[in-house]
Amino acid sequence: MAMPHGSNETSYLLPPNSEDWGGHGIPDFVYGQKELVPEGIQWPRSGPSLLERLPLSRFDSALCLAWRQRMELGLFRYCLGELQTQTLPGAVGFVAQLNVERGVQRRSPQNIRSVRQAFDPEQFNFNQIRPGEVLFRLHREPDLPSALQQDDILVVINVSPLEWGHVLLVPEPARGLPQRLLPGALQAGVEAVLLSSHPGFRVGFNSLGGLASVNHLHLHGYYLAHRLPVEGAPSEPLDPGGRLHLLQALPAPGFLFYTSGTGPDLEALISRVCRATDYLTDHEIAHNLFVTRGAPPGKTSSSSALTGVRVILWARKSSFGIKEGEAFNVALCELAGHLPVKTSQDFSSLTEAAALAVIRDCLLPPAQAGEVQAALVALIAKEEQ
Repeated sequence: MAMPHGSNETSYLLPPNSEDWGGHGIPDFVYGQKELVPEGIQWPRSGPSLLERLPLSRFDSALCLAWRQRMELGLFRYCLGELQTQTLPGAVGFVAQLNVERGVQRRSPQNIRSVRQAFDPEQFNFNQIRPGEVLFRLHREPDLPSALQQDDILVVINVSPLEWGHVLLVPEPARGLPQRLLPGALQAGVEAVLLSSHPGFRVGFNSLGGLASVNHLHLHGYYLAHRLPVEGAPSEPLDPGGRLHLLQALPAPGFLFYTSGTGPDLEALISRVCRATDYLTDHEIAHNLFVTRGAPPGKTSSSSALTGVRVILWARKSSFGIKEGEAFNVALCELAGHLPVKTSQDFSSLTEAAALAVIRDCLLPPAQAGEVQAALVALIAKEEQ
């Protein structure tokens, strides 16, 4: 991604001397309604290379400058270079990337046995990270209206990055919240997507059992300069009001929530999504969630214009720990069509059919998937009562 020159966002940079990092304090990134842009951000027609020439938003500038500095300072587990990338031949349009270092050097997952597992302060958590790993604190302007409880969100580097700008959005670490999605955290994630002028900045969430490796509430955010299948995949409505849709297209069927507005429309979507994830968590059903700019529900296509925000939710089989021997692990980005592959051999031999087989193995059996769908439709119907 292109970096701004002469930017005045220097307050997000660490002092040159590492001994001063502890006293540096966490800078605030304060944003208002005008910076949330639901429409008008599109992929360049001439290909991803033109993304380098697009102007960055204030959010992108702050994140990318601070993230790059931390990379130069050696705060990551490995130096992320340009990743070898290919679009797999076939109808889906999987974007596969070779990321050997992440497969080898990422932190081992915690011992998770339940989607509802309590926070354990004795396990690794985000109260233990180094001061330099925090980029800034996301903070909404006090006069930005919201009916949701607002938490300040720390934007923290992921020390084992998937891609450029890979960060974690962590609500008030001292509260010791388990990995269960809350409205304030999701709102911050969706608004981060709206704050970015890059069409490929996405946010996601992995539940416990859905390959979350740390049981401390966090979302992922990262840049990927490629379209993904879920941005424009067609869908069918599941309720008369059009508030819940079903994505039936590959790579995996999922529940689609959509909004092209901010304010009350956005808050209604967030409330709806969190009721759905609460149901899944309470019933011990693992899940993954992906937030991206995308096309409205209905008969769309992969080339449709990005007119709002899509939030896609997948209920899936629980998987505790990392599956060895697979080309990739199935979590939020893989279900969306982005496949970080662990080895050169798998990267060179991976086919669309093989990728779909790995993903299908993680999906709920049809009967259980039908039960979940009926339950979520019933939850949405209660809004009308």
